[in-house]
Amino acid sequence: MKHVLFFDSGVGGLSVLAQVRQRCPQLSYSYLFDNRFFPYGELAEAQLISRVEQLLSRAVEALRPDLVVIACNSASTLALPAVRAKLSIPVVGVVPAIKPAAKLSANRHIGLLATPGTVKRTYTEALISEFAADCQIEFLGSTRLVELAEMKLAGEPLDYCREVTEILEPWATLPTLDCVVLGCTHFPLLKEEVTQALEGRVSCVDSGEAIARRVASLLPDAVSCATSPALHAYATKAVDQRLVERGLAKYGLNHIQLFN
Repeated sequence: MKHVLFFDSGVGGLSVLAQVRQRCPQLSYSYLFDNRFFPYGELAEAQLISRVEQLLSRAVEALRPDLVVIACNSASTLALPAVRAKLSIPVVGVVPAIKPAAKLSANRHIGLLATPGTVKRTYTEALISEFAADCQIEFLGSTRLVELAEMKLAGEPLDYCREVTEILEPWATLPTLDCVVLGCTHFPLLKEEVTQALEGRVSCVDSGEAIARRVASLLPDAVSCATSPALHAYATKAVDQRLVERGLAKYGLNHIQLFN
């Protein structure tokens, strides 16, 4: 059975894992989150590249996957070339869904919602130049939204709609904005709140479906087995049991092993 390793700094990559598992149920999956260094969007670029390269090198050696998905926009837009050069197996990265957003936006007015680092990356600028040069792009970088997504999955009692509405206030007065790129894998966990904050007039786009297609194309000969494929989870520091019970269990992650 083919084995895919998903990687993120937190739980955001689960939004991508869910779509890939739906399309490729015959694969075995592992999920590694580097919660010791969460959130990646706050790390210096050199530190992020070094951390991701070293951690994934050790993880691939220990877990022996056939393919790695870096299910984190901050890591993908910065560390993907270094990781691909280091590893001998395919590495799939997640980047902001600028291309599908440009196809979808009738008004040619798009909002990019991401972490502060992703918003400023030259990789992001290149995507916009190539696929959305004729569009007006609004940029909003937020680390707080990443934290809110983690808290929501853990079932923390907060008014998420109010908080998301406050963060998106700069876009509230932009009537032609009709498409929002969820440029962080955490943000699909807040899709309902984002849509409500912008009064239902926007379509939200993420990279999950595209990643699922890519994984399926890279492992086309994966054979299904009689039993349900395994799903293992690893973290780089202890995980709050409330997060496991209230959130991770929904994705089939009932036990988290430490990976040091």
